[in-house]
Amino acid sequence: MPFIPNIQAFCCHYTSQQTLAEGPERMKADGFPEGITIHRLVCTGKLEVSTLLKAFEEGADGVYVAGCPVDKCHNLMGSQRAAKRVAAIKSALAELDVEPERIEMFHLERGFHPEFVKVAQQMHERISALGSSPFKGEKK
Repeated sequence: MPFIPNIQAFCCHYTSQQTLAEGPERMKADGFPEGITIHRLVCTGKLEVSTLLKAFEEGADGVYVAGCPVDKCHNLMGSQRAAKRVAAIKSALAELDVEPERIEMFHLERGFHPEFVKVAQQMHERISALGSSPFKGEKK
């Protein structure tokens, strides 16, 4: 049975609305990978470090955040705040000898559908190559 990574995507409402409006069947037809769960947010700037860490704790093999372009955030600096939080988790993963590539921040144009699918495919390929999360099985 092939490995299907559990990837949690935290996405700004504006970067995901066009893709999600098409529905799951169309997303699959467009190449959106299996195993990615999308969490749609009002703004990625509202995303807390604890939420991202909890995704790994609950079994995610990879996590990514899709927010607005740095200089075009609908909520001013939300995507910049999210990028700083993702960078902090990358550092923490590296300190734990876990691949920091398991988490990534992407800055996407509003409703730019092909790019939204492309970053999902990129994360799917990356996490498929890395394999299962080293945090799995460490439940207390």
